[in-house]
Amino acid sequence: MSRRLILYEDRHWRSLRPLTDLLPVPALAFGASDLARRWLARTGLPLAAVEARASALAGWSSPLARDPAASGASDEAVVVNAAALPGAWFDTAIAARAPALWLGDGRIAGARLPLGMLRGGLGRGEDFETVLLGLALPAQPVEAEFITWPWQLMALNADAIVADLAGMSAVVKGRVHRLACLEAPERISVEEQAVIGPYAVLDASGGPIRIGRGARVEAHTHVRGPCVVGEGTQLLGGAVGGTTFGPECRIAGEVEACIWQGFGNKRHHGFVGHSVIGEWVNLGALTTTSDLKNNYGPVRVWVDGHEVDSGSPKVGSFVGAHVKTGIGTLLPTGASVGTAANLFGGGRFAPKAVAPFAWWDGDSLAEHDLERCVATARIAVSRRQRTLSAAAETALRDLHGATAAERRAIGH
Repeated sequence: MSRRLILYEDRHWRSLRPLTDLLPVPALAFGASDLARRWLARTGLPLAAVEARASALAGWSSPLARDPAASGASDEAVVVNAAALPGAWFDTAIAARAPALWLGDGRIAGARLPLGMLRGGLGRGEDFETVLLGLALPAQPVEAEFITWPWQLMALNADAIVADLAGMSAVVKGRVHRLACLEAPERISVEEQAVIGPYAVLDASGGPIRIGRGARVEAHTHVRGPCVVGEGTQLLGGAVGGTTFGPECRIAGEVEACIWQGFGNKRHHGFVGHSVIGEWVNLGALTTTSDLKNNYGPVRVWVDGHEVDSGSPKVGSFVGAHVKTGIGTLLPTGASVGTAANLFGGGRFAPKAVAPFAWWDGDSLAEHDLERCVATARIAVSRRQRTLSAAAETALRDLHGATAAERRAIGH
């Protein structure tokens, strides 16, 4: 008997907006990789399918290789909700009697069943959860933890990095300048073609550090672990820590306890803390986030048109893909900035809730012209030697149409 892994996103993807406007839940950066790759590493199984919204899957810049080979009569499917976090519950569930539907915290965490039972159900995308429910599998309670809200990604990320890099080989394959400082080098990995400049400090005394292939840590950059620097990312001076940087970011200044999905720009000074930043975001010089209220109280965040109490006093901003901020932009505590919004009212606090495709000049909100937005996206992508695919452009246009009512509802 062989097993194959099936990952899917459930209907709760909306509670992770704006991060999931253009990406499926499995693609969200977390720990040392993303939610999908963490499950692949945990199970060690070949991936048969990823079930999610077709438009979101099309926009995934680094999709997973799949092995949808025909199954034998005794082959099994291990189905996992990508928003569920690997843990002891999974070991218990996979060892128990099958078939079974694993239920925890009012959600489906996954299932184990003969692969043949899913024939006709694969390829259903966002309807895949309905397929699972329709199979009437015996329910098995589990104590699974889910990523339900954007701030949970940020709050749990440092521990996830530590867990993901626990078995990492501390090797230096890249080039480290003789004047660089590596503190606790047994917890540091510098991958091929990475470069660590003079007077850079990699301090892994508080957690492991991985510098990805082709990444650069320039002079006078302080990297504090736990931290993951993605392939081709450049750290251009300043202090960063407790953060996951996806591929091809350009970062300077102070960054604390954040997730950068990838291809983001923050080339100048300014503080970004306890925040999650989507793909292709450009934060202008001195763009700064607030991540703590003056009264130290819990932060409320707008998510999918509703304000939700995060229960945490340390929450920064959640910034959707293709957002642009001008010089001196200030983002208030718990800000939610919708996909493709353009903020250029320097020196003033932006609104706390900014709808997708909004245009804010520091005084008033209007709607960002769609054609200008798409043209800017093409230029931004080309600066990383990439092309805005037809599917990605279609997803942007479709999102613009789907969020028209949202813009009207909050005055954009």
